[in-house]
Amino acid sequence: MIYNKPIINQIDEISKFIPGWSSIDQLYSLFLLLYSMSYIKGNVIEIGSWCGKSSSILGLASYLTNVEQVLCIDLFPNKTDWFQNIDGTYSFKTKCNDKQYIACKKYSVWEKTFNDEFLSVYGEEEDLLNIFRKNMMRLEYNNIITPYKGDSSIIKDVVNKNFKCKFAFIDGDHDYEAVCKDIQNIEPYLVLGSWICFDDAFSTYTDVDCALYNMIIENKSYTNCQQLTRKLFVAQKCG
Repeated sequence: MIYNKPIINQIDEISKFIPGWSSIDQLYSLFLLLYSMSYIKGNVIEIGSWCGKSSSILGLASYLTNVEQVLCIDLFPNKTDWFQNIDGTYSFKTKCNDKQYIACKKYSVWEKTFNDEFLSVYGEEEDLLNIFRKNMMRLEYNNIITPYKGDSSIIKDVVNKNFKCKFAFIDGDHDYEAVCKDIQNIEPYLVLGSWICFDDAFSTYTDVDCALYNMIIENKSYTNCQQLTRKLFVAQKCG
């Protein structure tokens, strides 16, 4: 429990002990954006949670502003789900809800990156969902944050018809169709004034960029479209 510390220290501590690739400026931005929305009622959806670094920041802001639910949706691949491709890179294959998924296919993980940054996450624990849950329990966010194994298509199955989302953070599969589907699956729940945020935008993933142009920037239902940090893009629902 770290709630008795200044917020900046809490964010710093979370960023250090939970593995992930969200930079500290991105974590601050996510926190401040969600924290500033206390006047809007609604919940939070995250697509792509990994070990829970950004999830924890969303959990902290939610705790401080009385958000009831943070839904964290990820394929949560086990250590044994990963396989090496012919070119030496890594992808993973996993099954959940009776559906088979192959991820990191187009944007596979380089061998050195996989060995240095992915394998170390598992340690003696091979189940990534368990790792995520343990991190949330350590921070006592388990009453706010609920993880779901799957992709964004399961949202309709885990929320009721009155569910409202005021903040969404998308960091799932980075190919064009996947990003578009994530947006389409979240859009029905976005309330007026809600923020939808994207990791790895306008950095090195051209599919993400194309999806943002076609689905968000050229869409009159969104305003305040802007690159907030080096790879964090945000937009606000206006209609």
